[in-house]
Amino acid sequence: MVASQDTKFKGRGKRKCRFCGTSRGLIRKYGLQICRRCFRESGESIGFRKY
Repeated sequence: MVASQDTKFKGRGKRKCRFCGTSRGLIRKYGLQICRRCFRESGESIGFRKY
């Protein structure tokens, strides 16, 4: 049985921000997948009133 490439990396390193691609400070709530820095920049345009 051969291990696939998907099982090599899992956890925090595999999840990345949709905008900038970093894996640090990621907000996963509500399926956002955005880092906190990008959320501060584009939170209002996404539909959040308070951030």
